[in-house]
Amino acid sequence: MTGTIPPFSTRTLRYGTAAILEAADVIRAGGCVAVPTETVYGLAADATDSRAVAGIYAAKGRPSFNPLIVHVPDFAAAEAIGVFDEAARALAARFWPGPLTMVLPLRKDTPIASLVTAGLPTVAIRMPSHRAMQALLRACGRPLAAPSANASGTISPTRAEHVAKSLAGRIPLILDDGPTPGGIESTIVAPSPQPRLLRPGPIAEEKIAKALGRPVGGAGAGIEAPGQLSSHYAPAKPLRLHATEARDGEWLIGFGAVAGDETLSASGDLVEAAARVFDALHRADAEAATAIAVAPVPETGIGAAINDRLRRAAHRD
Repeated sequence: MTGTIPPFSTRTLRYGTAAILEAADVIRAGGCVAVPTETVYGLAADATDSRAVAGIYAAKGRPSFNPLIVHVPDFAAAEAIGVFDEAARALAARFWPGPLTMVLPLRKDTPIASLVTAGLPTVAIRMPSHRAMQALLRACGRPLAAPSANASGTISPTRAEHVAKSLAGRIPLILDDGPTPGGIESTIVAPSPQPRLLRPGPIAEEKIAKALGRPVGGAGAGIEAPGQLSSHYAPAKPLRLHATEARDGEWLIGFGAVAGDETLSASGDLVEAAARVFDALHRADAEAATAIAVAPVPETGIGAAINDRLRRAAHRD
Protein backbone atom coordinates (compact mmCIF):
# COMPACT_ATOMS: atom_id res chain seq x y z
CA MET A 1 0.00 0.00 0.00
CA THR A 2 1.41 3.39 -1.00
CA GLY A 3 0.44 7.02 -0.51
CA THR A 4 -1.18 8.45 2.61
CA ILE A 5 -3.30 5.40 3.46
CA PRO A 6 -1.57 3.15 6.02
CA PRO A 7 -1.70 -0.58 5.38
CA PHE A 8 -4.23 -2.58 7.39
CA SER A 9 -4.87 -6.25 7.74
CA THR A 10 -8.63 -5.89 7.29
CA ARG A 11 -10.68 -8.30 9.40
CA THR A 12 -14.35 -9.19 9.03
CA LEU A 13 -16.33 -10.05 12.17
CA ARG A 14 -19.88 -11.37 12.33
CA TYR A 15 -22.33 -9.13 14.17
CA GLY A 16 -22.55 -9.85 17.89
CA THR A 17 -21.73 -8.33 21.26
CA ALA A 18 -18.00 -9.06 21.08
CA ALA A 19 -17.74 -7.67 17.54
CA ILE A 20 -19.60 -4.47 18.50
CA LEU A 21 -17.35 -3.90 21.52
CA GLU A 22 -14.24 -4.38 19.40
CA ALA A 23 -15.60 -2.04 16.75
CA ALA A 24 -16.35 0.58 19.42
CA ASP A 25 -12.75 0.33 20.62
CA VAL A 26 -11.53 1.00 17.06
CA ILE A 27 -13.83 4.03 16.80
CA ARG A 28 -12.72 5.47 20.15
CA ALA A 29 -9.09 5.01 19.10
CA GLY A 30 -9.72 7.16 16.02
CA GLY A 31 -10.16 4.38 13.46
CA CYS A 32 -12.76 3.55 10.81
CA VAL A 33 -15.17 0.60 10.85
CA ALA A 34 -17.46 -0.61 8.07
CA VAL A 35 -20.93 -1.32 9.46
CA PRO A 36 -24.29 -2.14 7.86
CA THR A 37 -27.29 0.16 8.00
CA GLU A 38 -30.78 -0.37 6.63
CA THR A 39 -29.61 1.28 3.38
CA VAL A 40 -26.00 0.30 2.52
CA TYR A 41 -22.82 -0.45 4.47
CA GLY A 42 -21.31 2.70 5.95
CA LEU A 43 -17.72 3.58 6.81
CA ALA A 44 -18.03 4.94 10.34
CA ALA A 45 -15.66 7.10 12.36
CA ASP A 46 -15.99 9.50 15.30
CA ALA A 47 -17.63 12.62 13.88
CA THR A 48 -16.06 14.77 16.62
CA ASP A 49 -12.48 13.72 15.80
CA SER A 50 -11.01 15.53 12.78
CA ARG A 51 -8.20 12.99 12.37
CA ALA A 52 -10.70 10.11 12.40
CA VAL A 53 -12.84 11.87 9.79
CA ALA A 54 -9.73 12.47 7.69
CA GLY A 55 -9.26 8.70 7.83
CA ILE A 56 -12.63 8.26 6.09
CA TYR A 57 -11.63 10.65 3.31
CA ALA A 58 -8.26 8.91 2.94
CA ALA A 59 -9.73 5.39 2.83
CA LYS A 60 -12.40 6.37 0.30
CA GLY A 61 -10.36 8.83 -1.74
CA ARG A 62 -13.33 11.18 -1.27
CA PRO A 63 -13.24 14.81 -2.50
CA SER A 64 -12.86 17.22 0.42
CA PHE A 65 -15.84 19.33 -0.69
CA ASN A 66 -18.28 16.42 -0.40
CA PRO A 67 -19.86 16.44 3.09
CA LEU A 68 -20.60 13.40 5.25
CA ILE A 69 -23.76 12.22 7.02
CA VAL A 70 -23.66 12.15 10.82
CA HIS A 71 -25.47 9.16 12.35
CA VAL A 72 -26.99 9.45 15.82
CA PRO A 73 -28.79 6.95 18.09
CA ASP A 74 -31.69 9.16 19.17
CA PHE A 75 -33.36 12.55 18.83
CA ALA A 76 -31.53 14.09 21.80
CA ALA A 77 -28.21 13.38 20.10
CA ALA A 78 -29.52 14.89 16.86
CA GLU A 79 -30.65 18.07 18.65
CA ALA A 80 -27.15 18.50 20.09
CA ILE A 81 -25.81 18.80 16.54
CA GLY A 82 -28.44 20.49 14.36
CA VAL A 83 -31.12 23.16 14.77
CA PHE A 84 -34.61 21.65 14.44
CA ASP A 85 -37.59 23.77 13.48
CA GLU A 86 -41.21 22.64 13.22
CA ALA A 87 -40.75 21.07 9.79
CA ALA A 88 -37.65 19.12 10.82
CA ARG A 89 -39.40 17.86 13.96
CA ALA A 90 -42.37 16.71 11.90
CA LEU A 91 -40.12 14.70 9.58
CA ALA A 92 -38.20 13.21 12.49
CA ALA A 93 -41.43 12.15 14.20
CA ARG A 94 -42.69 10.53 11.00
CA PHE A 95 -39.57 8.89 9.54
CA TRP A 96 -36.94 8.40 12.27
CA PRO A 97 -35.38 5.99 12.91
CA GLY A 98 -35.11 5.17 9.22
CA PRO A 99 -33.57 6.04 5.85
CA LEU A 100 -34.11 9.81 5.96
CA THR A 101 -31.25 12.31 6.22
CA MET A 102 -32.02 15.94 7.04
CA VAL A 103 -29.72 18.84 6.21
CA LEU A 104 -30.08 21.34 9.04
CA PRO A 105 -28.32 24.46 10.36
CA LEU A 106 -25.25 23.43 12.35
CA ARG A 107 -25.33 24.39 16.02
CA LYS A 108 -22.57 26.85 16.86
CA ASP A 109 -21.51 24.92 19.95
CA THR A 110 -21.51 21.48 18.29
CA PRO A 111 -18.41 19.29 18.67
CA ILE A 112 -18.74 18.00 15.08
CA ALA A 113 -15.43 18.20 13.20
CA SER A 114 -15.39 20.79 10.41
CA LEU A 115 -14.26 18.14 7.90
CA VAL A 116 -17.65 16.46 8.30
CA THR A 117 -19.55 19.45 6.91
CA ALA A 118 -16.91 20.25 4.25
CA GLY A 119 -17.02 23.90 5.31
CA LEU A 120 -20.79 24.27 4.97
CA PRO A 121 -22.93 25.98 7.67
CA THR A 122 -25.25 22.96 7.66
CA VAL A 123 -24.97 19.35 8.78
CA ALA A 124 -26.57 16.18 7.39
CA ILE A 125 -28.07 14.06 10.19
CA ARG A 126 -29.66 10.62 10.19
CA MET A 127 -31.03 8.30 12.88
CA PRO A 128 -30.60 4.78 11.47
CA SER A 129 -32.80 1.83 12.42
CA HIS A 130 -30.39 -1.05 11.69
CA ARG A 131 -29.41 -3.02 14.79
CA ALA A 132 -25.69 -3.06 13.98
CA MET A 133 -25.33 0.71 13.51
CA GLN A 134 -27.54 1.41 16.52
CA ALA A 135 -25.50 -0.97 18.67
CA LEU A 136 -22.23 0.62 17.54
CA LEU A 137 -23.52 4.15 18.18
CA ARG A 138 -24.54 3.24 21.71
CA ALA A 139 -21.40 1.24 22.45
CA CYS A 140 -18.96 3.98 21.41
CA GLY A 141 -21.06 6.89 22.68
CA ARG A 142 -20.11 9.16 19.78
CA PRO A 143 -21.96 10.53 16.75
CA LEU A 144 -20.60 8.71 13.73
CA ALA A 145 -19.77 10.17 10.34
CA ALA A 146 -20.51 7.37 7.89
CA PRO A 147 -20.60 7.62 4.10
CA SER A 148 -20.96 4.43 2.08
CA ALA A 149 -18.13 1.96 2.72
CA ASN A 150 -16.58 1.93 -0.73
CA ALA A 151 -13.89 3.76 -2.66
CA SER A 152 -15.31 7.12 -3.72
CA GLY A 153 -17.21 7.02 -6.99
CA THR A 154 -17.51 3.22 -7.09
CA ILE A 155 -20.58 1.06 -6.51
CA SER A 156 -22.08 1.33 -3.03
CA PRO A 157 -21.78 -1.83 -0.90
CA THR A 158 -24.78 -3.87 0.23
CA ARG A 159 -22.76 -6.84 1.54
CA ALA A 160 -19.62 -7.20 3.66
CA GLU A 161 -17.81 -8.81 0.73
CA HIS A 162 -18.49 -5.68 -1.37
CA VAL A 163 -16.73 -3.63 1.31
CA ALA A 164 -13.79 -6.02 1.43
CA LYS A 165 -13.39 -5.91 -2.34
CA SER A 166 -13.29 -2.12 -2.36
CA LEU A 167 -11.52 -1.23 0.90
CA ALA A 168 -9.45 -4.25 1.98
CA GLY A 169 -6.11 -2.99 3.28
CA ARG A 170 -7.51 0.52 3.80
CA ILE A 171 -9.57 -0.08 6.96
CA PRO A 172 -9.05 -2.33 9.99
CA LEU A 173 -12.49 -3.83 10.52
CA ILE A 174 -15.73 -4.80 8.76
CA LEU A 175 -18.85 -5.75 10.76
CA ASP A 176 -20.81 -8.35 8.80
CA ASP A 177 -24.54 -8.55 9.48
CA GLY A 178 -25.56 -9.91 6.10
CA PRO A 179 -27.01 -8.03 3.12
CA THR A 180 -28.58 -4.68 3.83
CA PRO A 181 -32.39 -4.73 3.60
CA GLY A 182 -32.87 -1.46 1.71
CA GLY A 183 -30.02 -1.52 -0.78
CA ILE A 184 -30.07 2.18 -1.68
CA GLU A 185 -28.83 5.26 0.18
CA SER A 186 -31.06 7.42 2.34
CA THR A 187 -33.34 10.16 1.07
CA ILE A 188 -31.80 13.57 1.81
CA VAL A 189 -34.03 16.58 2.39
CA ALA A 190 -33.55 20.17 3.53
CA PRO A 191 -36.79 20.84 5.47
CA SER A 192 -36.62 24.65 5.65
CA PRO A 193 -37.30 27.37 4.76
CA GLN A 194 -38.77 25.73 1.66
CA PRO A 195 -38.56 21.91 1.72
CA ARG A 196 -36.16 20.63 -0.96
CA LEU A 197 -35.25 17.11 -2.01
CA LEU A 198 -31.45 16.99 -2.25
CA ARG A 199 -31.13 13.27 -3.03
CA PRO A 200 -33.91 10.78 -3.86
CA GLY A 201 -34.01 7.66 -1.72
CA PRO A 202 -36.23 5.04 -0.08
CA ILE A 203 -38.64 7.67 1.28
CA ALA A 204 -40.35 9.14 -1.76
CA GLU A 205 -40.84 12.87 -2.32
CA GLU A 206 -44.62 12.56 -2.10
CA LYS A 207 -44.38 11.04 1.38
CA ILE A 208 -42.24 13.93 2.57
CA ALA A 209 -44.66 16.44 1.06
CA LYS A 210 -47.58 14.70 2.78
CA ALA A 211 -45.82 14.74 6.15
CA LEU A 212 -45.10 18.48 5.82
CA GLY A 213 -48.37 19.43 4.19
CA ARG A 214 -46.69 21.35 1.36
CA PRO A 215 -44.83 20.66 -1.90
CA VAL A 216 -41.13 19.78 -1.98
CA GLY A 217 -38.74 21.56 -4.32
CA GLY A 218 -35.48 20.35 -5.90
CA ALA A 219 -31.78 20.79 -5.20
CA GLY A 220 -29.78 23.86 -6.15
CA ALA A 221 -26.68 24.01 -8.32
CA GLY A 222 -23.99 23.61 -5.64
CA ILE A 223 -22.92 20.74 -3.38
CA GLU A 224 -25.24 20.90 -0.36
CA ALA A 225 -25.32 17.29 0.76
CA PRO A 226 -23.65 13.90 0.28
CA GLY A 227 -24.18 12.08 -3.02
CA GLN A 228 -24.62 15.15 -5.25
CA LEU A 229 -21.55 14.72 -7.45
CA SER A 230 -22.54 14.14 -11.07
CA SER A 231 -20.39 10.99 -11.31
CA HIS A 232 -21.00 8.69 -8.37
CA TYR A 233 -21.61 5.00 -7.57
CA ALA A 234 -19.80 4.13 -10.82
CA PRO A 235 -18.76 0.65 -12.02
CA ALA A 236 -15.45 0.29 -13.85
CA LYS A 237 -17.21 -0.60 -17.14
CA PRO A 238 -19.30 1.69 -19.37
CA LEU A 239 -22.96 1.68 -18.37
CA ARG A 240 -25.87 2.16 -20.80
CA LEU A 241 -29.35 2.96 -19.50
CA HIS A 242 -32.88 2.32 -20.84
CA ALA A 243 -31.77 -0.82 -22.68
CA THR A 244 -34.38 -3.32 -23.88
CA GLU A 245 -31.81 -5.79 -25.21
CA ALA A 246 -28.08 -6.35 -24.88
CA ARG A 247 -25.61 -5.20 -27.50
CA ASP A 248 -22.46 -7.18 -28.29
CA GLY A 249 -20.23 -7.40 -25.25
CA GLU A 250 -22.85 -6.10 -22.79
CA TRP A 251 -24.15 -7.67 -19.59
CA LEU A 252 -27.85 -6.77 -19.41
CA ILE A 253 -29.49 -6.11 -16.04
CA GLY A 254 -33.20 -6.55 -16.60
CA PHE A 255 -36.36 -5.25 -14.97
CA GLY A 256 -39.94 -6.38 -15.43
CA ALA A 257 -40.56 -7.67 -18.97
CA VAL A 258 -36.88 -7.21 -19.91
CA ALA A 259 -35.28 -10.38 -18.56
CA GLY A 260 -31.59 -9.73 -19.17
CA ASP A 261 -28.67 -11.81 -17.91
CA GLU A 262 -30.11 -11.14 -14.46
CA THR A 263 -32.94 -8.95 -13.22
CA LEU A 264 -33.59 -6.31 -10.61
CA SER A 265 -37.14 -7.63 -10.32
CA ALA A 266 -38.90 -9.98 -12.72
CA SER A 267 -42.26 -8.83 -11.33
CA GLY A 268 -41.46 -5.13 -11.69
CA ASP A 269 -41.33 -4.58 -7.91
CA LEU A 270 -39.45 -1.30 -7.32
CA VAL A 271 -38.65 -2.04 -3.67
CA GLU A 272 -37.07 -5.35 -4.70
CA ALA A 273 -35.18 -3.50 -7.45
CA ALA A 274 -33.81 -0.94 -5.00
CA ALA A 275 -32.50 -3.70 -2.75
CA ARG A 276 -30.76 -5.38 -5.70
CA VAL A 277 -29.42 -2.52 -7.82
CA PHE A 278 -25.93 -2.17 -6.34
CA ASP A 279 -25.53 -5.93 -5.91
CA ALA A 280 -26.38 -6.35 -9.60
CA LEU A 281 -23.86 -3.69 -10.64
CA HIS A 282 -21.16 -5.40 -8.57
CA ARG A 283 -21.86 -8.73 -10.29
CA ALA A 284 -21.98 -7.14 -13.74
CA ASP A 285 -18.64 -5.44 -13.11
CA ALA A 286 -17.13 -8.84 -12.25
CA GLU A 287 -18.41 -10.57 -15.42
CA ALA A 288 -16.34 -11.08 -18.59
CA ALA A 289 -18.57 -8.66 -20.54
CA THR A 290 -16.91 -5.37 -21.48
CA ALA A 291 -19.94 -3.15 -20.82
CA ILE A 292 -23.15 -3.05 -18.78
CA ALA A 293 -26.70 -2.22 -19.84
CA VAL A 294 -29.72 -1.69 -17.61
CA ALA A 295 -33.38 -2.01 -18.58
CA PRO A 296 -35.78 0.94 -18.14
CA VAL A 297 -36.98 1.48 -14.57
CA PRO A 298 -40.08 3.63 -13.90
CA GLU A 299 -39.49 7.02 -12.25
CA THR A 300 -42.40 6.55 -9.84
CA GLY A 301 -41.87 6.27 -6.06
CA ILE A 302 -38.52 4.73 -5.13
CA GLY A 303 -37.89 4.31 -8.86
CA ALA A 304 -36.77 7.96 -8.88
CA ALA A 305 -33.99 7.06 -6.43
CA ILE A 306 -32.98 3.99 -8.45
CA ASN A 307 -32.73 6.06 -11.64
CA ASP A 308 -30.81 8.80 -9.83
CA ARG A 309 -28.15 6.24 -8.81
CA LEU A 310 -28.07 4.68 -12.27
CA ARG A 311 -27.63 8.06 -14.00
CA ARG A 312 -24.72 8.93 -11.70
CA ALA A 313 -23.22 5.47 -12.25
CA ALA A 314 -23.44 5.98 -16.02
CA HIS A 315 -21.93 9.49 -15.95
CA ARG A 316 -18.35 9.87 -17.20
CA ASP A 317 -16.49 13.11 -16.52
